[in-house]
Amino acid sequence: MRGVIAPYAERLAEAGVAVPWLEARLLVGLALGGAVYSHEDVVLDAVAEARLEALLVRRLKGEPLSRMRGWREFWSMRFGINDACLDPRPDSEVLVAAAIAYCHASSKAQLNIWDYGTGSGCLLLAVLAHCQNAHGLGAAGLGLDCQKGAIAMAQKNALAHRLAAKWLVSHWCDALDENAQADVILANPPYIATPELAGLAREVRDFEPLLALDGGVDGLGAWRQLMPRFVRRLGADGAAFVEIGAGQESAVIGLAACHDLCVKATYRDINGIIRVLEFTKQNGENGN
Repeated sequence: MRGVIAPYAERLAEAGVAVPWLEARLLVGLALGGAVYSHEDVVLDAVAEARLEALLVRRLKGEPLSRMRGWREFWSMRFGINDACLDPRPDSEVLVAAAIAYCHASSKAQLNIWDYGTGSGCLLLAVLAHCQNAHGLGAAGLGLDCQKGAIAMAQKNALAHRLAAKWLVSHWCDALDENAQADVILANPPYIATPELAGLAREVRDFEPLLALDGGVDGLGAWRQLMPRFVRRLGADGAAFVEIGAGQESAVIGLAACHDLCVKATYRDINGIIRVLEFTKQNGENGN
């Protein structure tokens, strides 16, 4: 006798879902209240079966499971997401790891860490979780985003993880006092070229906020805005950690050089692609 999961896994497989059995189990769990079920002898009543069928239809249309349940695990932490937030990706953990290492090596007792385009707050909160009260280090976090919905979600995530940070609706750092500076800047801006958006997987193209994806005609629009802000806002011995698209390193480094920023290090993702750049001021001193 076939269990309840098999037919749903088969329908997902026919639709090209990469891990149909896992997703079928997760959908069953979601239909039953959020638990993950890994066995076939789950009993569904009529209400749960109807809920599961509705969830399956949404998934077959491309909606990611993380969007259905409203959260994603990132850096072993659960982050709520909404329509104003980019769904956190494993590639971004490269940025978190690099920033944490920098913070732990810093000689400063207190670091001001800013996150440009914070979204769910996952980058800033993951870094703060490993820097506040760690190694005698203190960290003051500030998340910036032009979307009110993103800031609201980041605040909820901070509360859920009991992490102190400030949040501000702002176009990049423009709402801050003109003399304010950061020791560490984090940024994962939109970097996909507009002509490439149509070719993205539908899970991304149809369900991620366009504002967090579209980097303009060449994918470098956000970088042209950010580089002059980085050099103005970054402390003399500070560092900016930024996530870039595959193959963008030369272009982004070139833009940074035009604003007296130099690349100190590059970091590769699990596929060997340069995913994160670390910038410092050319006339600054290394604070590590």
